[in-house]
Amino acid sequence: MSTELFHTVLVANRGEIAVRVIRTLRDMGIRSVAVYSDADAGARHVREADTAVRIGPAPARQSYLDIEAIVSAARRTGAQAVHPGYGFLAENAEFAAALHAAGIVFIGPPVAAIKTMGDKIAAKAAVSEFDVPVVPGISRPDLTDDDLIAGAPGVGFPVLVKPSAGGGGKGMRVVHDAAELPAALTSARREAASAFGDDTLFLERFVLRPRHIEVQVLADGHGNVIHLGERECSLQRRHQKVIEEAPSPLLDEATRARIGEAACNTARSVNYSGAGTVEFIVSADAPDEFFFMEMNTRLQVEHPVTELVTGVDLVAQQVRIAAGAELGIAQTDIVLTGHAIEARVYSEDPGNGFLPTGGTVLDVVEPATGGQERSDRGFDTVRVDSGIYPGTVVGSDYDPMLAKVITHAADRDAAVRALDRALAGSAVLGVTTNIDFLRFLLADEDVAAGRLDTGLLDRRTPDYIAPQPTDHELIAAAAYRWLDTWAAADGNLWSVPSGWRTGTAAPTVLRLGGGQRVDHVRITGTPEAATAEVEHGATYRISAARRGRQLNLTVDDIGVEYVVAADGGYVWLAGPQRTVAVREVREAPVRPDDEHAGDAELLSPMPGSVVAVGVTDGADVTAGTVVVTVEAMKMEHALSAPVDGTVELLVAVGDQVKVGQPLARITAAKEAQQ
Repeated sequence: MSTELFHTVLVANRGEIAVRVIRTLRDMGIRSVAVYSDADAGARHVREADTAVRIGPAPARQSYLDIEAIVSAARRTGAQAVHPGYGFLAENAEFAAALHAAGIVFIGPPVAAIKTMGDKIAAKAAVSEFDVPVVPGISRPDLTDDDLIAGAPGVGFPVLVKPSAGGGGKGMRVVHDAAELPAALTSARREAASAFGDDTLFLERFVLRPRHIEVQVLADGHGNVIHLGERECSLQRRHQKVIEEAPSPLLDEATRARIGEAACNTARSVNYSGAGTVEFIVSADAPDEFFFMEMNTRLQVEHPVTELVTGVDLVAQQVRIAAGAELGIAQTDIVLTGHAIEARVYSEDPGNGFLPTGGTVLDVVEPATGGQERSDRGFDTVRVDSGIYPGTVVGSDYDPMLAKVITHAADRDAAVRALDRALAGSAVLGVTTNIDFLRFLLADEDVAAGRLDTGLLDRRTPDYIAPQPTDHELIAAAAYRWLDTWAAADGNLWSVPSGWRTGTAAPTVLRLGGGQRVDHVRITGTPEAATAEVEHGATYRISAARRGRQLNLTVDDIGVEYVVAADGGYVWLAGPQRTVAVREVREAPVRPDDEHAGDAELLSPMPGSVVAVGVTDGADVTAGTVVVTVEAMKMEHALSAPVDGTVELLVAVGDQVKVGQPLARITAAKEAQQ
């Protein structure tokens, strides 16, 4: 069998991974089929596929997790194979079996391998038979709480309580002494049962200063297994990876060879075929010792860093293997060249507890080098894997990852510097992202030196302070609105010769805010020569001009170019080093936990739906009264009145709201205003 038999492949996923798979299918001359929910009818992966099939409403269980709907879409479009991407059904044995029963190839491993590696207890038993080192612990089936409590001293504290099913850190507990263990087991079982429908637990010794290192493997159906080196994935927030790199700065060549062979033996233990990733835990204090954690039977989010340092297209390899071809690559062909590092761009607000964000993408700015240019030494300088474009609606139905920015350079220091530059030149206007937080991490001394462990990011998070708009950024937002006024007055602002105006217009005064800062900005003059006064800042000489999406602003003879977009009361500014959102403020906006006096607006801290309204319109309330509750991604946030006063409701139960949208206004009682 050869890949020529795959004339059509359905991609059972969405977002950036669907776009990335479609790109390789196009390069291979294979027709691509996208699937989409109602929420994704206009999504980028739908646009880029050769054809697309609606599979259901927005909730994933009624669309991307609906096995019958996806198998039906494959049949209807003549797809001979299905690529699952990652997440959703990628590691679902029932899905792989359903495709097989329908005569459709699953671009992934055999069903038996998925089942074994999906059960962490069974996986540890399987790899142990092939001499793959595992973390000391207790991991047989049907362990009771009494069994785990009795066995814990033999494992050695601290211990890690882990659920046998699932992942993502759900149900995991670190227990430092025996007295804490019973309560930890109770809560872990409850969370595991809720998340995975399976409350089976086991214990492992908790490795101090752990590093998360994984190895990419490829195996065909003819007995050939190779590895493509390792990736360092220790920079995680609550067990979710944020920044990954290849190779690991920790391992020496001897350990690299040993861990690679252990990964290949892991694949052999279940007769694996396709692309897979074997995850190991390594103590930063003993880098020559590693222990098997689990195997992900799919493509990983971070696969681009391996592709860049090896030159191997992993998706193309998956397709060829699934079509029955032998690996055309031997272990001796795999050479790691240079260093690559990847950052995940999420729709979240790091300055507001990493709450999910959302909204309509007004514009996208990608690094100046794009994704295809190469340096003089032959390294890919920047690669962007993205699932968004202007007009994309980012909601709360799916994973918040929007894109990945990846850089490749001759060594780690150069790759880290290149990633920081690339992130500085990246922006998603209209949606708050974690890009500034990613740059904060890259600037950390331990990150720069490669002194990593899985707790580093969570330790540093409290030190992060979201940037406040500068005087220049407030002036830029005010100038953008001010130029609208000039354009409206002239009918065609830019049709008249420069210098035509000799007088000045009435001053424009705007109250603008961002983060915790709120200031008035007053602009007087003409676009060619004006004065801008910032309430709590200084007075500046400015000139401003707009050309399409660009705002050219000169402040005291220093010129800056912004990409600008506006939505409702927000002006989004993508400057040379960062992106900020500046809001026109009517009353002082209030988010949860803000201190406040005087009139206030309650703003939604995230996109979602209004699930409760605690008061009636026009009611008098006291400070602390819950006014509106918003829910998104199973998270509820109650917004309370910050002062005594009278409520004006702006939403009702069931309304869909955007992040930053006013939900209610509080007119403060006279006593509260004094």
